Amino acid sequence: MTADRKAEDGGGKSGFAGFDPKSVEPYIVKDPESLAVNLARAAEQLGKAASAWLAPREAGEKTDTFAEPVSDMVKTLSKISEYWLSDPRRTLEAQTHLMGSFFDIWSRSLQRMAGDVATDPTSIERTDKRFADEDWVRNPFFDFIRQAYLATSDWAERMVNDAEGLDDHTKHKAAFYVRQISSALSPTNFVTTNPQLYRETVASSGANLVKGMQMFAEDIAAGRGDLRLRQTDTSKFAIGENIAITPGKVIAQSDVCQVIQYEASTETVLKRPLLICPPWINKFYVLDLNPQKSFIKWAVDQGHTVFVISWVNPDERHASKDWEAYAREGIGFALDIIEQATGEREVNAIGYCVGGTLLAATLALHAAEGDERIRSATLFTTQVDFTYAGDLKVFVDDDQISQIERKMSATGYLEGSKMATAFNMLRASELIWPYFVNNYLKGQEPLPFDLLYWNSDSTRMPAANHSFYLRNCYLENKLSKGEMVLAGRKISLGDVKIPIYNLATKEDHIAPAKSVFLGSSFFGGKVTFVLSGSGHIAGVVNPPDKGKYQYWTGGPAKGDVDEWLGKAKETPGSWWPHWHSWVEKLDKKRVPARKPGGPLNSLEEAPGSYVRARA
Repeated sequence: MTADRKAEDGGGKSGFAGFDPKSVEPYIVKDPESLAVNLARAAEQLGKAASAWLAPREAGEKTDTFAEPVSDMVKTLSKISEYWLSDPRRTLEAQTHLMGSFFDIWSRSLQRMAGDVATDPTSIERTDKRFADEDWVRNPFFDFIRQAYLATSDWAERMVNDAEGLDDHTKHKAAFYVRQISSALSPTNFVTTNPQLYRETVASSGANLVKGMQMFAEDIAAGRGDLRLRQTDTSKFAIGENIAITPGKVIAQSDVCQVIQYEASTETVLKRPLLICPPWINKFYVLDLNPQKSFIKWAVDQGHTVFVISWVNPDERHASKDWEAYAREGIGFALDIIEQATGEREVNAIGYCVGGTLLAATLALHAAEGDERIRSATLFTTQVDFTYAGDLKVFVDDDQISQIERKMSATGYLEGSKMATAFNMLRASELIWPYFVNNYLKGQEPLPFDLLYWNSDSTRMPAANHSFYLRNCYLENKLSKGEMVLAGRKISLGDVKIPIYNLATKEDHIAPAKSVFLGSSFFGGKVTFVLSGSGHIAGVVNPPDKGKYQYWTGGPAKGDVDEWLGKAKETPGSWWPHWHSWVEKLDKKRVPARKPGGPLNSLEEAPGSYVRARA
């Protein structure tokens, strides 16, 4: 069944010199009775999972809407099929390409069975950690499955890419759906087609499946009828105890947020306080995971008086809270509190992701109203123009937004799990299927990882806020066009004249660097564009003492981001010191360190109660 010849020259080359009986042993069931018993126990646990899934639906607590996304996927992919099937010549071309690939794979398999060395074709030769086990290449059976899967995946992607006459949104959706299907149908996700899973199942007589199905049932119960895929050991973390522990006080709260002021760690501090506006999709403590990774603690240690907005985890009471409410009762409220706590009107501000988009819109509103309290703004991976907004645009068109709005109208909010699933789908091969395999098929508990704990701590979205965001930003791109209306007036980013530090990350899948780069051109003042290595989180949360990644600086953000990068200066390590120098150049005046709240009474210790509410 297996070959005793190791792969040659890396992942793409392999040979076969006859069967080795010893290599067959790991695939032979030695205790069929124990395996049968454990398969029955696994089926029992699967039954418990089914009961946990059915219970809230039978009680009327949940209604499934599987038909809507499936219908959209079928409708989208049918347009690709129509293109290839509408012309017999194109149909023949598509069939010939696929069947030719399968014939080549079969020919190479026969070569290997005869003892010859055969290489993967260039079209499917790749580095893919899903196929790291050596039997994916050494064993002819699994090697055939691997090559057939890769060839079919490439063929499906080519069918989408080569289809003509489709609008960009349809083609984008089709490519996204094909990637999701390919990720889901990978042979690595099934016991009988994954050599490692097969061997582990045989070695443990199916005990791995018993444990895995038990975890599966627990995760559906934890999700109250939906699968809450565990990506880390959540029992190892507690907010305020070993995560989000930078000392500070909650000094005020509104209906939509708490305002936290952190204790100074230096004798003097910059005169201008620093206000951080995080995204309300997930929670602020991504910037305060632990003392070694915490941007908040690092900023405090540089002499910033740091204030952070901790957004409420909304429920039905917040259904009508829209962007104006978040601008007024969030950012505006925090600015009022900072002035009361410190006596300072001038503030430096940071916005992260959608928090940065809200900050940019608020700056435009403030400019129209003559509010000059924010004197500089830093934007972390923030989009203000959504032309190149990446794969999240797949979920945004009139039909899909209307479906979301109908769901939100029933509860007043969008469940956090829906957003979490959407974000995980952007990197399904890394954030969904490896955990599915390790948890439910291998029966292994995930390791503790603070970033994944934060990632799993999802938040709900207020109906009015989320609808405004989807329609005004992703669908109609009104902010960069100067057509967004806040507080009854159209706002323009061109009115924002204050200095902007605009940070993009090179491998961002949520706010692509191309999109952030383009957004720089819409502000009316000087914009310092900086590109960091890595992605949406790691490129931002990159402490200087780690010496990881790099960042690029250069001239104005004009033209194409790749052309800009070609001329930019690369600096190893973290961009944090560069940002701090930028802030100090604007105003380096210092004053004696301030106590949290000043004349205000603190409400509770940081990180506060709002951040502890789970969706």
